[in-house]
Amino acid sequence: MTERATQIVDAVGGADNIVNLSHCATRLRFTLKDATGIDSAQVEKIKGVMGTVPQGTDRYQIIMGGGVQSAYEEINALPVMAGRKAPSADDVKAAARAGGPRGKYAWLDNFFEFLSDSFRPILGALLGASLIITFMALMSSIGVIDNWADPRTTLPPGWAFINLMWQSVFTFLPLMVAYNASKKIGADPWVGFAIMALVMLPGFSPLGERPEAYTTQLFGSAIPTIDIFGVPLLIRDYGSQVFPPLLMAVLLGPLYKLLKRVIPENLHLIFVPFLALVIMGPLTAFLIGPIGIFVGAGLGGLLQSINSFSPLLFAIIIPLAYPFMVPLGLHWPINAIMLANIASTGSDFIQGPMGAWNFACFGATAGVLFLAIKDRDQAMRQTSTGALAAGLLGGISEPSLYGIHLRFKKIYPRMLVGCLVGGLIIGIGGGVSINAFVFTSLLTIPAFSNIPLYATAITASFFTAMLLVIFFDYRTPEQKAAGKADLDEPEPEPVVVVVGDAEAKQGKQWLDAIGGPDNVETVDLVAGTRVRVQVKDSAKVDQAALAAAGLPGAVEVGPGVWHLVAGLNADQHVETMNRVLAGSTKADSAKETVPA
Repeated sequence: MTERATQIVDAVGGADNIVNLSHCATRLRFTLKDATGIDSAQVEKIKGVMGTVPQGTDRYQIIMGGGVQSAYEEINALPVMAGRKAPSADDVKAAARAGGPRGKYAWLDNFFEFLSDSFRPILGALLGASLIITFMALMSSIGVIDNWADPRTTLPPGWAFINLMWQSVFTFLPLMVAYNASKKIGADPWVGFAIMALVMLPGFSPLGERPEAYTTQLFGSAIPTIDIFGVPLLIRDYGSQVFPPLLMAVLLGPLYKLLKRVIPENLHLIFVPFLALVIMGPLTAFLIGPIGIFVGAGLGGLLQSINSFSPLLFAIIIPLAYPFMVPLGLHWPINAIMLANIASTGSDFIQGPMGAWNFACFGATAGVLFLAIKDRDQAMRQTSTGALAAGLLGGISEPSLYGIHLRFKKIYPRMLVGCLVGGLIIGIGGGVSINAFVFTSLLTIPAFSNIPLYATAITASFFTAMLLVIFFDYRTPEQKAAGKADLDEPEPEPVVVVVGDAEAKQGKQWLDAIGGPDNVETVDLVAGTRVRVQVKDSAKVDQAALAAAGLPGAVEVGPGVWHLVAGLNADQHVETMNRVLAGSTKADSAKETVPA
């Protein structure tokens, strides 16, 4: 798959154009020196690419679906990435100032990026835990075990162990979020982890059981409290909470920068983490932690009051809002509220209506896939197949949204009808709840409380959106005609490179000057005027001999990667060198077959 990685790097302007590369659950996220010249149509023709998301003049995203981690690792493993020029100070500052697709309000963009980056690295763990939850729910629903979600239930040892497997993720979720959020904000992530671990230690909760402890009434709850040096400390259970570590990281970041500014650099390693722990540990335990729990409970209570006032209205609003929230990153706060609901009350009422949106999204993708197969559109068939698999099996909507739906505006009205139908069914049926956080996919249906109602709603959402896309299409007449023209276009004739005697002679001389055929791994044409050569040992490259053989210039752009500036006849030199290499390979094979 090195070829795919090379094609992607070349498509975004080469390694030297890349300031930063990261990835989310489905997308490669590039920060570039200049993203204005990228041809998205050509990028989307690369095998494995499901779509692109241009973001202004210096940001660019490439949708890879479930294979994004492999693509990310392949790109970083390329020699040209290891040898690329480090971004200048101006490049880094430009990247920091760069705004995302949400417009000119950088603080808003940074806020939602902070939220998403705090959760994004742990999506795999959350997804794995959600499938274990579904399995436990399924076993409970068919009577194999008692109610797995009731803490008063005593499960057999084997089932109790399986139940702990998902609890390990959610119980220590605050530590994972603290690590990611602290890293995102520019502080030492392990210091953030340690600060949050203070209130999750086995010895923290027993403080509220000591003889000198008392209770404090807050918002209708009696909270165990104990005085620490005369200051009241509220004892709370921080397992599964996400708002406390987020708030902690928001304060830890500026504190870390301040400490680094006032403490001499040679003392940073000792005193910056020490003072951060001394200051933020108590501050988190006494103030930030309780405030975070109250914030989460308050937001959950607000949505609960809307749901209690009109379950039908709530079940309609959530699936209709999500298609607009997810592309902007606005769904992350709602996900945090879901987790807070489960931590505070043991159940959540948002994920059911959210499932109606997800399956309407997947249904629209299924409709696109049907038409792509019918119209023999290979590129769209590849994109929609990957997006549909990520959705139905993983509950991940981004490949569908970014790869298809946001590119074809006619899809959204059809998808919204599917959202409305599913929401109506859930609302009329009295709502759906769940005892744990899961990704809304086919595999997690058994985790919901009212399985028949939920299954009916998401099925209706899926097929409504799918049939509307099939019957009314997702393309404008112009887009459809353009696609048909691409299919009708004949295959290009193979290009035959005619090599002149002078170019053939020069190509052989250049090959000898870079160490001969045995020192060469690959030879490629780059940008029409350069020959890119991957060599085994750069020490064998004789630049003086190359110049004497008429080469205008040679530059090592990465470890073992050389660009030979050959001019307009570069294709002839590539052809010559590859012919010599092929002949050398055949000769070596013939030698191996001759008995000694």
